[in-house]
Amino acid sequence: MGGTAESALLSRASVARRLLENILENLMLIKSQIRLRDFIDMALVWVVVYRVLVLIRHTGTVQMLSGLGILAIAYLVSIWAELFTFNWILEKFFSNLFLIVVILFQGEIRRALAHIGSNPFFTGASYVQETHIVEEITKGAIALAQRKRGALIVIEREINLEYFVELGTEVDSAVSSELLNSIFIPAGPLHDGAVIIRGGRLYAAGCFLPLSKNPALDKNLGTRHRAAIGLTEETDALVIVVSEESNSVSLVESGHLSHDVDHATLRRALYETYGLKYRPQP
Repeated sequence: MGGTAESALLSRASVARRLLENILENLMLIKSQIRLRDFIDMALVWVVVYRVLVLIRHTGTVQMLSGLGILAIAYLVSIWAELFTFNWILEKFFSNLFLIVVILFQGEIRRALAHIGSNPFFTGASYVQETHIVEEITKGAIALAQRKRGALIVIEREINLEYFVELGTEVDSAVSSELLNSIFIPAGPLHDGAVIIRGGRLYAAGCFLPLSKNPALDKNLGTRHRAAIGLTEETDALVIVVSEESNSVSLVESGHLSHDVDHATLRRALYETYGLKYRPQP
């Protein structure tokens, strides 16, 4: 009995050893066939997938992708259940999938292409300068709300907003709360448009932004809020909206509107936008 158990144990050990040797041989074979270009290929695929995931975050794209997934499942079910007419319709749909994807995700594709060709965000500004800019924008927005003056303050990030700058008036001045309040005086010539802050400077004023075409938006939203949402649907800009009707400040990012933010929330959002460590005021 003891000899039989020992031989069985040795047999299992031998099988395990051969299995391990085969695995090692296969790994060595794979290693010998992998080239540098394969690593580059995988890295590029990873970058593309990562950027796509970043772009669909916090947008309606997730819901559209879910809808396409449900249609794909329905297509498989139609084949299994032999639903010929339903299967024919879905087959025609998926045969034109590339064109459909381009139409559905044209905003996201435009944003991705703009991101590829955009300029670096906020080059040349020091930490002290960035902190000063954040405080001036915060102070200016809160002061505008207190004075019941409507305003649109756009902070350019990585995606270049040159097209919208060209529609306005170039200012190219240091950012200050006083200047923001002066621009948005109701009788002023530039108060109806938006100001664009680029590279730590108030670069342009009186800029007109694209209105959002999202049918799901609250019908009570004004033109400023719709313009802010429209711009952030196409770019990665952060937009501050000051409403003269409600005497409040709103933040818009990636097509999402945060109503009635307080002073601390606004400061925190701006610190994060500029990549600064947030320090609550005493």
